[in-house]
Amino acid sequence: MRALKVLLMLVVVVGGLFVAADRVAVNLAEDKAAEKIRGSLGLSATPEVSIKGFPFLTQVAGRNLDEVDTELGDLKARADGRTLRVEKLKATFHDVRLSGDYSAIENAASATATATLSYPDLTQASGENVQVAYGGQKDGQGRVKISPSIPLLSSLEVTGSVTAHGDTLRLRADSIPTMCRLIPGCADKVREQTDHEWKLDQLPSHLKLDQVTAGPGGVKITATGTDVKLPG
Repeated sequence: MRALKVLLMLVVVVGGLFVAADRVAVNLAEDKAAEKIRGSLGLSATPEVSIKGFPFLTQVAGRNLDEVDTELGDLKARADGRTLRVEKLKATFHDVRLSGDYSAIENAASATATATLSYPDLTQASGENVQVAYGGQKDGQGRVKISPSIPLLSSLEVTGSVTAHGDTLRLRADSIPTMCRLIPGCADKVREQTDHEWKLDQLPSHLKLDQVTAGPGGVKITATGTDVKLPG
């Protein structure tokens, strides 16, 4: 009986040491991955990285991680000198493969990401005197309201939408009001202020924007991909 107690105590001690070593290893790996991602994507702040699954060391031995969650923070989408802030991009990578020497993450079998566009940020990125706000529902879809600055038409408002195309976010007016179409050159001036594209080139390779939903609190965007190359 005494020998059995000693054996059980050894098992508990060894198990505790393994758990502690496993947690230390995963914390170090998360910190290293975060620094590499920051450098690769040119982020202003170090992202948060969380490696899921236990034990971590056995995942490393098989060169495959079940799940890696990241909070990349705010990213920048750019076009024609104007920058659109994309708030709090969060991405989850599944079935993540490590390199042969374990020094880097190679790719993920699949990934999903979410982020938000605020209306003040859309307004700022659309140019001087242009206002962008929530425009309610139309045909079951959320729309945005765009108020361009046109002489003699101070109260002009148009309904528009934000859509995703690969790694590009696109703001477009649905149509030009009749009163504007009757004025020569007015439609072109409205389009100059309402129609924009911003390229989000900080996304990991093969992760593409695929859904955009406008709501009262902002524009929610999602991205998905397969065989996604993780930065770093």
